[in-house]
Amino acid sequence: MSEITSETLLGVFLIVCRVGGCLMIVPGFSSYRIPVQVRLFIALSVSLALSPVLLEPVRAGIASQAPAQMLVSIGSELLTGLLIGLLGRVYFLALQTLLGAVAMALGLGGMPGTPIDESEPLPPISSFIMMVATAVLFLSDLHWEIFRGLIASYSRLPMGELLVTRISLTQLVDQIGIAFVLALRISSPFILYSVVVNLAVGLTNKLTPQIPVYFLATPFVMLGGLLIMYFAASDYVLLFMEAFSTWLRDG
Repeated sequence: MSEITSETLLGVFLIVCRVGGCLMIVPGFSSYRIPVQVRLFIALSVSLALSPVLLEPVRAGIASQAPAQMLVSIGSELLTGLLIGLLGRVYFLALQTLLGAVAMALGLGGMPGTPIDESEPLPPISSFIMMVATAVLFLSDLHWEIFRGLIASYSRLPMGELLVTRISLTQLVDQIGIAFVLALRISSPFILYSVVVNLAVGLTNKLTPQIPVYFLATPFVMLGGLLIMYFAASDYVLLFMEAFSTWLRDG
């Protein structure tokens, strides 16, 4: 009985390693505004809730392992959870990076915004869109897809198999490319608008050097960018969340 109990506790601990590593950096749960104790309780609660489903395959993977191999399994489970969380985090980091470029293109980059999901202030547009994307993640129940993906990860990366570094880095690089292409698709209208408008303002300034055209046109450039944001922001957020949900279901 004691052997069964020890294997059960060890299996639950290994589940906590993978789930906790994922929730440490996955979008929605890794915000620094959520206290560390709350994040710890969420990781423990999710791990205990998933244990009835995952305990048997986990126990099968550790049944014949020596204590030294168990330490390797603990490190491997932590790295696996971190990799899963990082693959999802890449989408939000790419969007945040390109939104910073959009804010600079519209002349709003110099305005410090309120830090919401990060510890450092971001431009107001970036903070607003990132807050909306995080809220939509929970409103559309995509956090349940994260938990479903954690369960499915045990069939693709079974317990007892070491994490292959080369394959993991390849997946991460591919995910970064996909995420930045998506973020570029979302931000391209604003960047194109900025290039066209600033080119027109520059030509006008060359033709009439006596008038500070750029100074006078700056409010109108910002107004035009905000109008584009007003009419297209909802579609862009839905496009982003659709791509993110597709990765959660199929990735």
